[in-house]
This record gives sequence, structure tokens and C-alpha cells, in this order.
Amino acid sequence: MAKGERKRRAEAALAELRKVLGLALGAARGARERAETTVRQLEFERDLRVKGLGAAAGDRELGERMADDPALRQVWDEITARRDARYARWRTDGLVGVHRLVNDEAPGAAGEPWQTWLGQAGVDPGVVVPRLWRIGSGLVEQSAPEDAFPLAVPLLDHGHLRVNTVPGARPAADAMVEALVLRLLSAFAPGLVRVHLWDVGHLTGPLPGLQPLTTAGLVVVHDPTRLDDLLAQLAGHIRRVHAAALRDQQSLREASAAAGRRVEPWRVAVLFGNGERLPDEQYQELNRIARTGPESGVHLVLVDMPLTANSPVETVTFTGPEEATSSMTGPGVVVTPDPPPPASLVNLGATTIAAEVLVRRGGPRQFADLLPDTLGTASSVDELRTPVGFHEGDPVEVVLGDATPHALVAGPSGSGKTNFLYAMLGGLAARYAPSELELYLLDFKEGVSFAGLTPGRKDPSWLPQARLVGVNVNTDREFGLALLRFLTEELARRAEAAKRQEVTKLSELRQADPGGHWPRIVAVIDEFQALFAGRDQITQQAAALLEDVARRGRSQGIHLVLASQDIAGIEAFWGKPAVYDQCTLRIAMPKAKRVLVEENTAALSLPRWHAVVNHESGVAHGNEVAHVPDSSSRGTFDKLQRDLWALLNSPTPRLFDGAHQPELAGAADYAAPRGAVLGQVIEVHDRSAAFRIEPVPGRNLAVIGTATKDALAVLESAALSLGRVYGPSECEFQLWCPVKALNHHAEALATRLRVDGHDVEERYGEDIAELTEPSSLDRRRFVFFFAVDAAAHLLEHKPDPFTESGFDRLRGLLKKGPSGNVHTFGWWRGMGRFKETLGFGGMDDIGGWVALDVQGGELNTLAGGQIVDWSPRPHRAVFFDRTTHSLPEVLIPFDTTTALEVRP
Repeated sequence: MAKGERKRRAEAALAELRKVLGLALGAARGARERAETTVRQLEFERDLRVKGLGAAAGDRELGERMADDPALRQVWDEITARRDARYARWRTDGLVGVHRLVNDEAPGAAGEPWQTWLGQAGVDPGVVVPRLWRIGSGLVEQSAPEDAFPLAVPLLDHGHLRVNTVPGARPAADAMVEALVLRLLSAFAPGLVRVHLWDVGHLTGPLPGLQPLTTAGLVVVHDPTRLDDLLAQLAGHIRRVHAAALRDQQSLREASAAAGRRVEPWRVAVLFGNGERLPDEQYQELNRIARTGPESGVHLVLVDMPLTANSPVETVTFTGPEEATSSMTGPGVVVTPDPPPPASLVNLGATTIAAEVLVRRGGPRQFADLLPDTLGTASSVDELRTPVGFHEGDPVEVVLGDATPHALVAGPSGSGKTNFLYAMLGGLAARYAPSELELYLLDFKEGVSFAGLTPGRKDPSWLPQARLVGVNVNTDREFGLALLRFLTEELARRAEAAKRQEVTKLSELRQADPGGHWPRIVAVIDEFQALFAGRDQITQQAAALLEDVARRGRSQGIHLVLASQDIAGIEAFWGKPAVYDQCTLRIAMPKAKRVLVEENTAALSLPRWHAVVNHESGVAHGNEVAHVPDSSSRGTFDKLQRDLWALLNSPTPRLFDGAHQPELAGAADYAAPRGAVLGQVIEVHDRSAAFRIEPVPGRNLAVIGTATKDALAVLESAALSLGRVYGPSECEFQLWCPVKALNHHAEALATRLRVDGHDVEERYGEDIAELTEPSSLDRRRFVFFFAVDAAAHLLEHKPDPFTESGFDRLRGLLKKGPSGNVHTFGWWRGMGRFKETLGFGGMDDIGGWVALDVQGGELNTLAGGQIVDWSPRPHRAVFFDRTTHSLPEVLIPFDTTTALEVRP
């Protein structure tokens, strides 16, 4: 091939290559330009979507970009064309559908303009609940105003609402929330929706137009510093609903549908924050409520309150003072809150609903509202249950049973503690007959709170369920100890019966032994801390017995209600957790301390006539605030008592009044005494202390002390009762009195005995010195020696050293007399003279003694060396009989005035 041909071909190939390369480079440039255009278009479309078409249309920068770049204008035209096409379809189909949806799902006050429902109370809808609730209107961007549509959100039984604001938008947000709350309250019968308001920045409460509803209990305004309390209250309500109403259903909506009525009101908490996240503990609790609240009828309306997204919540976000977007419609729809009603009409509407609540409730709740329609028909097999007050119109109950066996009630003086106890006792007595419930009531304070439950001079009725009433026992701690002993013995009796029937608790025992008498027992001890007032044996024994009853009473149907002005003062409880922990029912009156757990301060802000009822050992989530009606004024509890007395048969309860001496003439053992009656024993049952008379050595009695009236009462009681034990032919009396000032007492006693047919010999002054040793008698002789120590100068006289003194003859009388049926009852006014009279070894001749104002330390030698824990107090004595007692027992000397009377 010629050189020229090769060159030509090379140049042709190079030209072809250049052509191909040119085409490739051109294609690459075109592709790059197209790619760059596509990127610009996509970025422009993204900016439009972020900003929104409505805002983009007025954006100057975007307009300049479209003018400089036709590709961007093309994107704008395509997007607006698609929008116009969609909007055309929206106008013909969607807009009508939204109106129809809101009309169907938000009927009445839930969706209609306020002019049609504001100022009217709603009606009970049964189980028909609106699914949607109107909050304003929506308008698709760049749409005509006439194309606005109603915007409604799901709430009751579905979820929550969150509102986020920007500066200047808070008034519109407040108005929207106020209108929504009014819709909720107006859509249903008053009382079916309860609203709680909390605002971090308002001391006087948010939404002032709703304040009239606070008086009716439909709206509760919470302290801005106490969000913890509100959250705990909502959480506690959720727990209670789950425990009580959601046993078979998954939600309160399902439970209401099954019952055919709304079984529990909705709780709507409206919380106004400041945009800042709550402290971790509060934030977590708020989110727990948001997750679990809807199925329990608890809903949140949150304004500027951050919340996690894992709960059923719709969000309205304000973008300006009057405009917002909604999670229901997306950013392409402008949300405008409905114009709020005039403030005066809001207030008027709230007032109307509040008045309707009072009409429906029949006015303020009264004691009669605590009572059932039919008296005495309930069964206590499983538990005792009664309302004690009302919260927002609903009854608040106390329950005593296996889960909550015992109760603590605390409240300072004047807080309404006694009124609460009457409300509780009245409710229980109205429901449970005496065969189902027995009451043992003890009041340690100086008063007669429970005395009216027993027959009186003006009112002969008594509370049929009451078996024992103790009042004015502030100085008689032994009576409280006796009650605890009685309850312990009853526990043992029931436990033995349960063992025989091979059961473990009261409900099973009653089924196994339907013919037995097994009522539940409630022992109410007011100011019970008096039991632990001293560091002595009573405190030790009371603490041990109380712990035993508290621990075992749960299964045997014995319940304690322990009331006090200040639980903080009960030192014996600390170290006895079995008592404190078993009292899972806690009732705190206004300003009460320590009865609830330490961090639960709900009682500090309670108004008068209210109480916190807590079945969860005082933990805040168990709080129920109850308004307790007047239950102690004339015409309340007293009327119920008379009605029950006329309806139910029961024995008369025993009244123990520590402020009054019992009368000998009315003593239970005086009609048929078992020996020398000395005084009333401080015990649950009406029993007298008696000194048995037997023809054996030592059956003599000494009365020791300077308390003249009480000493004479003991001697007179012993003489008069012996006169009943033995007939005139079986005994004779000798009365010796060396003190002239006491002669008339001896004479009155002698007169009474003679009227009863007995032979009586009286010796006064120096005649007492003529003592002779007793000889065997056919009939008994009782020698009553008044003020033995006053005759010392007569008894110690000896005519000569070889003659017996009166003391010698008296000692011989004490030693040998009982075997010959001669028994001496002597009164010594001091321990020293008493020991001097008896001499060495003479203590064995005194088988029993009654000590009055003598300190316990002086009595140890008389009690076989045992420590006598006794501090003297007026009209009380301690009695010890070596043949029957292991420890001395406290007794009350009788009033013998009536028994000594001689009537013509």
C-alpha cells in the first residue's frame, strides 16, 4: 500500500474517532445537563413540599428561581396541575365526605356550633359515645374560604390530644381547649365527665370561665406545685378501674357496652406546660398514663407538654397566632380554631351545668345518702363494705375484709375524725344485722362520743350491733387491755372452730357451719395511743396483744379500726410493723400526719368535712378524696339508731363509763353474789371482784389506803353482798369503828343490815378494846373493823406485862377466826400501821387485800414478791387474792348510796 493511501486511511480513522468522541462527549454533556436539571427540579420540589404550596406561591426567592430557570417553572406547573386535579376531586367527593363523617361521628355538642348547645346540660347517652370531637376547621392551602371543612379529633375511649404553641399563639390554644372541654361536659349528663386542670404558670387556676364547675366537683383545679399528686391520683384511678371494672373486658368501653350503661365516668386531665420537659420521674409517669389511660377512661389534653409518641395521641401544632397544622390532616392543611364563645356565655354555660349537677344529685349529699334502701340485709361472709362520703357525686367506700383487714384513722382535734367514725359505723350498721356484725367501741379521750349508742335517760334505744361501749377510759388503760384480751380469746375460739371444720378463714367457716354464730367483729379504739402511754406492763402486754389480733384477725373476721389525733406519737408502733403494716386501710382527715406514707401529702390541703380514703397502705396512687356528710348532728345517726332498734332484735350493749362509779345496786353480781363483792373489775364483761368466804385459815381481807370514801365503799359493798349470800339465820355482823367522824357510816350500814333481818353488833370507841379470841360458832360472823390504825392506842394497852394486849387478841382473831367461821374485814389507813398490826408472820393471816392510794412498790411483799405495777388514781383500787390471783387486778369501788337506802 502506497504511503499516501496509508496516510489517507489514518486521517479518515482519526476523523471518525474524533466524530465518535465528539458524539460521546456531547451525549455526556447532555446527560449531565439533564441530570443537573433533574437534581434542581427534585431539590425545588423538596423545597416546595417543605414550605407548602401556599407559602411558596408568595415566596419571592422561589419566584426568582423559577423566572431564571424554566425547568423549575415546569416543576411548579406540574405540581400545581396535579394539585388542582386532586383538589377538584376533593371538592366533588372528599369535602362532602368529611362533612358527612364529622356530622355522623361528632353529633350534638361534640361537633355542632356552640350556639346550639352551650348553656344546656347533656343527657345520659347510654353507651353511645362520639368518636370525634371538633376543635376547629381545616382549609387546604390556596383553597377558597368557603371550602373549609370541620376538623375533629378522636378523644374519649380512643386517645389524647397534644397542642404545641409558638409565641403569641397561647390565647388561641387556651380558647380551643376551653371550647373542647365545654363540648365534653355538655355532651353527656353532668357527672359523666370529670375534668382536672393543672397549669404550671397559674396559681389561681387556668380557664377561668370554667370555675363555676369547680363547686359541683366536675372540674378540679390542682396546685401548680403538686403535679405529682395529680399524676398519682390518675394512676391510682387507672389501677382501681382495672381491679374493679375490667375483670372480664379489655377496656372500660367494652365493660360499659356489656353493662348497657357507662359504668365509670371519664377523667380528662388538661395540663398546661411551658414547653420544657418534665423531671424524669414525672415524665415517665405521664407517659405511663398516656399509654394505659384510654382503656380506663383517662384522657390527656396537653398544652406545651412534651410526650413520647408511643401512645394514641393526636397533635395540633400552631404555626402562628391563629393558625396551626394537625397530625390528622398533615402540613398541607391550615387549621384554624373555631371562634370562642363570649366569656359571659362560657361562664353562664358552666353555671348551668353546675346547677344541673346539684339538681340531679338532689342537693348536697347528706347522711341519709350513705344508707341503703333496705336496712340490715347485706351479708358479711366475704367482707364489710359501706360508703363514707362522696367524691364528685360518686360514693367513696371503705372495705374491711381479707385484703384490707384493719384501718388507721388520723386527724387532729376538730378535723372531723369523730364525724367520720359515725359515718362509717352508721353505714355498716345500716347494712349488716347483728348476726352479721358486732361492734366493740372504745374512746380513750375525755368525752362520750360513743355513749349515745347505749340506752340513755332521754333515749332508750341503742345501736343493735354494739356489744360494748367504753367512754372516758383515758385513765383506765386496763380496759383497753381487757378488750384486746377478749379479742384474742375470740380469735382462739374461732381458730379452734375452723380447725374442727378443716377450713382456714371466716367465709369458709360460715359455709361449713351455717348454724353457728360467726359475725364479723369490728373493734373501734379512738385515741388508741393511750394504751402505750406508759413504760409499764400494760404497754408491753397491749403491744403484744394488738400485734396478735392484727396479724391473725384477717382470717377470722376480726377487724381493728384504730383512730388517733396524731399517729406520729405512737412510739410502740415503730418496732411493731405487724400492726402498722396490717392496717392497709388508711383514712387521713385534714392536716393529718404520718397515717399515709411520708411522701403522700394529700391530707395537708384537704378542706373541712373531707377525708383521704386509701386502701393501699397510704401510697399516693390509692388516694380517694371523700366529702363526708354530717353524720353526728341530731336527726342523722340518732334517727338511724332508733330505726334499727325498732327493726332488729339484740341484747343491750354494755356501757363502761370511766368517769362514773358504778352503783352496787345495779351490779351484775350483786343480785346473786358469790362472796364478798368488793368492786367492779375493769373487764369487757360486767363482772364484780368477789372475795370467797371459806372456813380455812387466812380468809380475811385488808383494805389499805387513806382514800376514805373508796375504803368505806369497799367495806360497805362486802358487808351488803355477804348479807345477800347468807340469810339472817346463817350469819351475824360486828361493826367496829374507833373514829367518831365515821360513826354515821357504820350506823347506816348497821341499819341497812338490820332491815334485811341480820343481827348486828356495833362497837365504837373504847368498846373495841374488849376483844376476845373467837370460839367455834354455829353461824358465820363477819367483823368489819373501820380504821384499825385509829384504835392502836386502845389495842396496844396492857394492864400488866403478863396480860395480852388488844393487838395480841386481834392477831389471834385473824389467825384462828376463819377456821371458826369468823372472818375479819379491816381497813388500815397506812401500810406501816398495817404491817405493825400484823406483826412478824402475820401476813399469812390476810388472804386478800384491796389497796387504794398505795404505790405499787409498797405492795410487792403482799403479792408473794411479785412486782405490782400500780400507780394510784382516784376511785380505783387494786385487788389481790392469794388463792385465785396470779397478778393483782384493778377494780372500781362501787357507789353504795342506793344500796344503803332504807325506804319506809
